[in-house]
Amino acid sequence: MYLPAHFEQHDTAALHALMAAHPLATLVVTGAHGTTADLVPLHLHLAPGAQPELRGHVARANPLWRHADGQAVLAVFHGPQAYVTPSWYPSKARHGKVVPTWNYTMVQARGTLQAVDDAPWLRELVGLLTDVHEAPRAAPWAVDDAPDDYVQQMLRAIVGIRIPLHSLAGKWKVSQNRDEADRTGVVQGLATEAPATPSSAGWTMAELVRDTGLPKETP
Repeated sequence: MYLPAHFEQHDTAALHALMAAHPLATLVVTGAHGTTADLVPLHLHLAPGAQPELRGHVARANPLWRHADGQAVLAVFHGPQAYVTPSWYPSKARHGKVVPTWNYTMVQARGTLQAVDDAPWLRELVGLLTDVHEAPRAAPWAVDDAPDDYVQQMLRAIVGIRIPLHSLAGKWKVSQNRDEADRTGVVQGLATEAPATPSSAGWTMAELVRDTGLPKETP
């Protein structure tokens, strides 16, 4: 990944927060038959004194898990992103030397892929994933709401995966290379064009641009 120093995110807590908020990762695996990329919801498992790892599951019909013999894999987590028009920069009126760009945040997690074909492990995982993602709902659905024989049938159709992690890299491209006036223009532009809900990607990116420190301007 191309990672200029002024876009590098060093805050581990921020990396973990993005992974939790945007768990649908692109899992890239290179094997004997070439490179594949699958979208897989992955849960970051953190335990005191233990190596961080990603946990998830794939369809039993997916050949990915059959080649999970400790091979190196890359999981890419995509955070908030937004197009940035040069019309938002006050510098456009001063000298016109501006171009469009794209702001975004992402985390690349590298580790080794392992398969877990174990029904109790899978049942615990799907229960956890369900509880996490149903929690904001007024009437959360739970795995136990489905008939047990149906749950067991569904569990037989999937295989778990574990990815013990050995590195995380974060890229926060949020207008750090613009001066303060241009950054303010980006915040105002994003907020103006964003949908009314504060949870929209535009609002989130506006907050990231506003809250991220302003390093020395770079080309």
